Parts: sequence; C-alpha cells; structure tokens
Amino acid sequence: MEFTKQGHSSVRLTRGGRSLVIDPGAFSEPEAALGAEAVLVTHEHPDHFDEGRLRAALDADPAVTIWTLRSVADQLSAAYPGRVRTVGNGDTFEAAGFSVEVHGELHAVIHPDIPRVTNIGFLVDGALFHPGDALTLPGRPVANLLLPVHAPWNKFSEVVDYVREVAPARALAVHDGLLAEPGHAVYTRQLGPAGPGLGGAEYTRLTPGGTLTL
Repeated sequence: MEFTKQGHSSVRLTRGGRSLVIDPGAFSEPEAALGAEAVLVTHEHPDHFDEGRLRAALDADPAVTIWTLRSVADQLSAAYPGRVRTVGNGDTFEAAGFSVEVHGELHAVIHPDIPRVTNIGFLVDGALFHPGDALTLPGRPVANLLLPVHAPWNKFSEVVDYVREVAPARALAVHDGLLAEPGHAVYTRQLGPAGPGLGGAEYTRLTPGGTLTL
C-alpha cells in the first residue's frame, strides 16, 4: 500500500486505485477526505473529526462510506442513511479493499477533571495500526505503528514505552500538528537513528504530503 501523511493525525492509504483515509480532522487539509472510497474516524475530538470535511466527501461521491464509533456516527447518520457505519472494539470489516480490525474503547486521560470520550483504533491489513488518541495495544505484532508523538494527554516517556511494547518494525509520526520544527527535531533526535533510538523501531517522520510504500 502507498502511505501518505496528511496534516496532524490524518493519513491516506492507497492500493490498486482505491483509497482509505483515517481521521481527516480540523488540523488536516480541507480536502483531506476527498477522493477516498472510505473514511475511518477514531473519535469525536475536532482534530480527528471535522464534520464539514466528511460532509464534503460524502456529498462529492455517493459511494463514500464512513466507519466510526457511535459518538461520531450519530452526528452524520441521519443525513446519510446507510453510509455511516458504527463499529466498536472487536469488530472487523472491509473498507476500500482493506481489511480492518477495531481495537480499544476509551480516549487517554487528559486530566481527571475532563470527562473521557470513547476512542477506537484501526488495524489495517494486519500491518498498520492507528490508535487514535490512546496508547492502545493492537493485540498482535504489527509492522507499522502510527505513533501519536505529541498531545495534551501524553508525555515522552509514555511514547517511548508504547513503541517498545508494541515493538513494530517502523514507527510513523502522527498527531504532530501542535509541534513547531524545533519540536519535531527533538522527537526525531530521540527516536531516530541519529540519536539513541529510544523506541527500538525505525522512526519515520513525513511532512504532510509525504509518501512511502509499506
């Protein structure tokens, strides 16, 4: 599959002319969901779920299907009957020719005073895992972990320990829209080959629009 990094936590997977997009939120490109046959959304926070972007994709192509958890589906399903599918932990399905497993239930704790929302992660083709906003374990070895490197709910030591526990061959940086270039350099130095490589996996950071073949 071809992997394209979009803004913040959004990515596009393409194979055989079919595309799957995950988390085209408000920090990603306005056109982040357009052209995708299927869109997966991990949770309701606006940096992952932007209703306008999803409506634009649904309106542009009547074949587009959204796969997400109930808190997001309830905001779209009435206007697009049959095109917004509700999924949860343990579910499996096929979207745009990719096999998908759902893992996880809750968003990571931001602060005890902030109520936790639901959150799911998506394991695609058994090879790539997007956890959304939680350090969810995929329950099996994965070659490619989409690593949320920076968020109000995590700290660097947790990020390192998460990579070590999942033990992927490659960790691909996502959830990085709040970092300026000096911040990116710090993470790359600590996780990448030029530094101590603390996660124990190959660390790859693409700028939005960057692609690689997985």
